[in-house]
Amino acid sequence: MPLTRIAADVFGVVTICLVALLILLGLLCILYSFYFRSRIRSQGFIQLGYFSGPWIIRITFILFAIWWGFGEIIRLDLLRREGRVLNALDLKWQETVCKCYIVSNLGFAEPCLFLTLVFLLRATLQEMESGTLSRKWNGKTAGYVLLYCLPMFVLQLIVILIGPRLNKDENESDVRSMPHYFTSTAKMSPHDSIALCTYPLLSTIFLGIFATVLTAYLFWLGRQILNLVINKGLQKRVYTLILSVSGFLPLRVLLLGLSVLSRPERNLFETLAFLAFFALLCCAGVCICMLVYYPVADSLALESLQDIESRRGINDDHNDTISLMANTSLLEESIAISPGRNSDASTKRGSISFRTMEKDETSTETFVELSLFSPSRHATTPPGSPRLLGWPMRPPTPVHGP
Repeated sequence: MPLTRIAADVFGVVTICLVALLILLGLLCILYSFYFRSRIRSQGFIQLGYFSGPWIIRITFILFAIWWGFGEIIRLDLLRREGRVLNALDLKWQETVCKCYIVSNLGFAEPCLFLTLVFLLRATLQEMESGTLSRKWNGKTAGYVLLYCLPMFVLQLIVILIGPRLNKDENESDVRSMPHYFTSTAKMSPHDSIALCTYPLLSTIFLGIFATVLTAYLFWLGRQILNLVINKGLQKRVYTLILSVSGFLPLRVLLLGLSVLSRPERNLFETLAFLAFFALLCCAGVCICMLVYYPVADSLALESLQDIESRRGINDDHNDTISLMANTSLLEESIAISPGRNSDASTKRGSISFRTMEKDETSTETFVELSLFSPSRHATTPPGSPRLLGWPMRPPTPVHGP
């Protein structure tokens, strides 16, 4: 087996493993989203409904990523070897699979993936009534994604269906003809009678135009979002998201464009194709974490914080009741054992003051302290002293005997 075929098979095995990890991450995030939504519905956290509003579009984003991953597996030369899955197809059907891969991934999955990302980010700038809290937002967004993806899908379809008619044989010298690599989607293997998928340069150019427009809009959108974000943690997430998309997507386009310099089963082509796949895989993984996992995790943490605060409020009320009962019992005991209760001192003015004390900023606990002021019989108030605060006790009405 030639060394290049060994390298191609190694890249194929690594690609399948990475796609499996991406699918696993996506499925876990989907289950996480369903769990979060069920918690909101079952426990009635209406305040967190804003965070679960775009749950359908988040799941759709993951499904587009999974779709793209399956397409990358179908493209692999590993599946076309003797005794493999796609080897049972004849040569023409193998070429058709390569054409379907170009239309499916470069014309549908990748544009829809990044358009969904744009709409999820754009939703943060919309008003609550017309944004993610709107019941029709998910449906409208899905329709807009498919609508805006339609031009790319049509262009890639034109490259596949009409592009080969513009090619001429290599022996013919026609100025109007395009080089073969502009529209070629597959090439014959020099070792086996199988078709190996390639990337048409014209399809890569269209994808590059789309990536340029999308990157420019993401930079503007990210700037608008950063003007509203105060939390440094959220700012880091926005920076990570914008930089990953604006870095990995153009890098993928560049690597796919350079792949026309070689052909399948050669080290240069296999390396460029794998690096292009890995760039978009990293971008998709970062976007899933930033757009699906972290928002749900933050919302669940906020829900737990609300539970703690509600329990703390109940405990505070319970503690206040116990404290009030304890102080009242102490007051009764002191009155019961105090000598001279019916003496003249009992006619002196006393007061019960209610003092509210607050702790530091990290705690909102408030408690009431009861204290009994019983001035001494001989005690006098200095002139000019401030008046004692509290509720004055009325002196007992003297009872005259018969």
